[in-house]
Amino acid sequence: MAVAIAVTRERREGETRCAATPETVKKLIALGATVSVEAGTGLGSSIPDGDYAEAGASVKSDLSAALAGADVLLKVRGPTASEISALKPGAVVVSLLDAWRDKATVEALRGAQATAFAMEFVPRITRAQVMDVLSSQANLAGYRAVIEAAYAYGKGFPMMMTAAGTVAAAKTFVMGAGVAGLQAIATARRLGAVVTATDVRPAAKEQVESLGAKFVAVEDEEFKAAETAGGYAKAMSAEYQAKQADLTAAHIVKQDIVITTALIPGRPAPKLVTAAHVASMKPGSVIVDLAVEAGGNVEGSKPNEVVTTANGVKIVGWSNMPGRIAADASALYARNLVAFLGLMIKDGALSVDLEEEILKAAVVTHGGAVVHEGVRG
Repeated sequence: MAVAIAVTRERREGETRCAATPETVKKLIALGATVSVEAGTGLGSSIPDGDYAEAGASVKSDLSAALAGADVLLKVRGPTASEISALKPGAVVVSLLDAWRDKATVEALRGAQATAFAMEFVPRITRAQVMDVLSSQANLAGYRAVIEAAYAYGKGFPMMMTAAGTVAAAKTFVMGAGVAGLQAIATARRLGAVVTATDVRPAAKEQVESLGAKFVAVEDEEFKAAETAGGYAKAMSAEYQAKQADLTAAHIVKQDIVITTALIPGRPAPKLVTAAHVASMKPGSVIVDLAVEAGGNVEGSKPNEVVTTANGVKIVGWSNMPGRIAADASALYARNLVAFLGLMIKDGALSVDLEEEILKAAVVTHGGAVVHEGVRG
């Protein structure tokens, strides 16, 4: 009997993405599955119900019909109580669970006997790159952060030579050179900004400079030895942190745009931009805080608000930045899910091997228990 996959519309406030597209519906059917899609699932990503039906999905009028008999539920955000209560015992749930923070949803999934996988826990190993949701979504978030900055900024980004005089290029500082930061650098450069960037990892310098930006850091001997063999940053001394803070403060005061991207899994986002930094910036400057959902990198940022400070600086704090480019974000996320499901759908049957390296790393609940050590603890 074919694996029954359900895709329901997102019920979390502000979520515009969806977990399947017509393209991925066809791929899921090719794996040997049947696909039920709740009506309205793709509207936030400009996908009408008819496109799902044309791809081979069965479009259901309501939640209970979509979930009836489902072996697998695909979501962007974790399922709500109404969705969990409609699951059959032992069903597989795959989504961005936000498992470290959303304990209530994890507990509800445990109580429902669901085998729940958190896509944010997919390990960053070579063969899992095609399933790396954090990278696919961060890439778009970095792009969109620059677009939001350009919208909020009252001037142009590129230098323009006109008969009436020259318009100076915007000075843009990107803090954090991971996936989101590198895409922000590339996008700001395309728009013509003069871009600088910083990161605590020495290896980031070459990546930043390859994109045409200038790397900003205190490059002493401690910095050069600040990365572990696994590519992670080491804790820096208080003396180094003070020197870096002084350099950052002197640099931020000259910037028109600042984009912050620093996140620490399972912990609040580090504060990178203080109130004093903000107060030092010119009126009309813009800061985009990509970590606002995790507590924020910027002192004074607020989720889903653009805060204008007393000195005229705008702090953009849109939550779910990938959701502001929903069509592309959904397309990439849905492809990540297809690759992930390929690990557990074999010859048209559901076969969940929790000893498989990637599945083992991502599973959160199974058999009525919370099995992920990081979440259970």
